[in-house]
Amino acid sequence: MGIELLTGILLLCILVSFALGAPVGFALGGIAMAVGYFTWGDGIFQIVPNTFESVLFSFILLSIPLYIYMGQLLTRSGIGDAMFNASQLVIGKLRGSLAISVIGVCSMIGAMVGIIGAGIMTSGSIALKPMLDRGYDKKLALGVIMAGGGLGILIPPSVPMIMFAASTQNSVGKMFVAALFPALLAIIFLVSYIIISCKLNPERAPLGTGAEAKMTPKEKARTLRDGFMSVFLIFAVLGSIISGIATPTESGAIGVVGAVILAFFFKRFRLGMFRMAGMETAMLVSVAMWIILGATLFSNFHLMMGVQDMIASFTQDLGLPPLGVVILMQLVMLALGFIIDEFIIVLMCAPLFTPIVVDLGFDPIWFGILMILNIEIAVQTPPYGFALFYLKGIAPPGVTMLDIYKSVTPFILLKLCVLIICMLFPELVMWLPNKVMGP
Repeated sequence: MGIELLTGILLLCILVSFALGAPVGFALGGIAMAVGYFTWGDGIFQIVPNTFESVLFSFILLSIPLYIYMGQLLTRSGIGDAMFNASQLVIGKLRGSLAISVIGVCSMIGAMVGIIGAGIMTSGSIALKPMLDRGYDKKLALGVIMAGGGLGILIPPSVPMIMFAASTQNSVGKMFVAALFPALLAIIFLVSYIIISCKLNPERAPLGTGAEAKMTPKEKARTLRDGFMSVFLIFAVLGSIISGIATPTESGAIGVVGAVILAFFFKRFRLGMFRMAGMETAMLVSVAMWIILGATLFSNFHLMMGVQDMIASFTQDLGLPPLGVVILMQLVMLALGFIIDEFIIVLMCAPLFTPIVVDLGFDPIWFGILMILNIEIAVQTPPYGFALFYLKGIAPPGVTMLDIYKSVTPFILLKLCVLIICMLFPELVMWLPNKVMGP
């Protein structure tokens, strides 16, 4: 059986399985084994124990449950509220100030959680009601929740970045550092849009600052202290990696301990909260690991059948320049984001595309950042981006899907601009990691 026909059969089986609602991890792994059995025979099952061993004993992937657990502890202890209040206090009296603080805080919350869906839902549960209660335009409120919560996977620590590094044998720390400038650029674009939009149309956002305007100096000092301590933990986790003090996995453990200490410091630690954070983490990690196992089985089988050679030959036949090949890959991942989540896109595309990109002379870390940017856009793009349905789940009853489509469109276009800039000017992405961690 030719690799072209085999690839077509695999993709068709995946689409049918997803349409029938089959569990993603079992569908991917089961399809690979079934097709492999009919093409290779019993020998295909030899890759199962090797794949399970490489995944379950991966030191890099061990950091995933630690970062998710840290995020659950931070959000369930109410520390996200402390960050939100401090951010609003710092920005002060400015039209759209609450929306600006939501971008910053929701980005941090998304980074804590490390997953787009959980980041959007957590951010929305904290910030959406205060914005609507203060008279913000519904579309602006929904748009900034989606933009800020989704941006979390671009701000270290990021679970998809860890998966990319593990599947392509690249440095997690270098990925984290390389993401800092694109994340900062995206935040600047989003905040600029909010300021300009609210200035052109003042009805979109009130000028008042709310309860923080009535705070006493002592209350303001306490609010700023709590917010600073919350943000400091995120920088401590990232700083321990950049400085070489800890590996990404060890920094995840530092983050968990720091989250527990902060919960005690804020007098919000409860055994019930501790138990619920653990249960939620266990469920999220279980889902993630089954997806990783199934997707890795699928990728390993596809790679062994020679799909990389097929893709390389196909791109050569098109006669595209190297950057044109990268753009084509971006379009493929953008289309995949309509039907599958960020985990599966990384695990399916990273092992296939990255070696080809390296052969074309590009840096794999740069391509990994483009992939994360692309995924963030894809899963939020109307009409089928799955993150849109997470936002619908936390929105008030009067919000329709058309409202959500309209709310996210300008923010998606801004993030697309960031992706294009980073694609055309790779040095903007690679300068900082090469400076800090070496080329």
